[in-house]
Amino acid sequence: MAARLLEGRPVADAIWAEVDAGVSRFAEMAGRPPTLALVSGADDAAAAYGRQIERQFVRHGLRVATSSSGAPDYLDHLRGLSADPGIDGILLLTPLPDGVSPEQAALAIDPVKDVDGQHPLNLGRLAQRRRGFAPATATGGIRLLKHYAVELRGARTVVVGRSPVVGMPLALMLIDADATVTVCHSRTADLAAVAREADLLCVAIGRAGFIGPDAVKPGAVVIDFGTNPQDDGRLLGDVQTDAVTDIASAVTPVPGGTGPTTVAVLAEHTLRAAELHRAG
Repeated sequence: MAARLLEGRPVADAIWAEVDAGVSRFAEMAGRPPTLALVSGADDAAAAYGRQIERQFVRHGLRVATSSSGAPDYLDHLRGLSADPGIDGILLLTPLPDGVSPEQAALAIDPVKDVDGQHPLNLGRLAQRRRGFAPATATGGIRLLKHYAVELRGARTVVVGRSPVVGMPLALMLIDADATVTVCHSRTADLAAVAREADLLCVAIGRAGFIGPDAVKPGAVVIDFGTNPQDDGRLLGDVQTDAVTDIASAVTPVPGGTGPTTVAVLAEHTLRAAELHRAG
């Protein structure tokens, strides 16, 4: 029996419905829309992603201010955006320009405008179960799981990937939801055997087709966060989707799975940042 496809669009639509109402209220009170500063990345894939975000935001009444900067002035540019009263949220598209430290770039953003949860203060709040901005992709994955009523409490879960953008924050959020979590990475011994133990397998390692059928337990739910552009224009996930559909009980497609939820969560976070900004 083929696995159920966990499409991201219905999840994103539910988030956007709440964002639309909030944006209308904010614009009426503030006299302007919530505004995201989008700092462009260093390759074509980042530019395409930026255009996707801008289209969605503008369609739903938010404003996007795009900008770019080279390495010598990059951190000063971010500090300027953090100090700008007309900017509510800041998102950095990766890869960053050569010579720019990701750690220093994250520190240059005001934590209250850090809508993708990369500042150490926000990541620390997440680890301590305090309110802050969590990374949007990981947050979108949790929202998708809840939308489809995937049981997290007590679920044996394996997260493949340990980046601060997806893998590690996702593991923290899953633990907070009472899942039992193992984190794997490229140096995990016999990774496929560990992954096969998972009732819920979440993959965010950034390698096209990294997870095949030998790594999936029969009946497992598989969440694929991978977005790997190919030379022929295709977008591939980290999971060999076609090869696991007869093994898993449910799987996210790529594209169309976790991607739409990420953009919707970014909008939700931008709205919340705008509300916090206005409240002082």
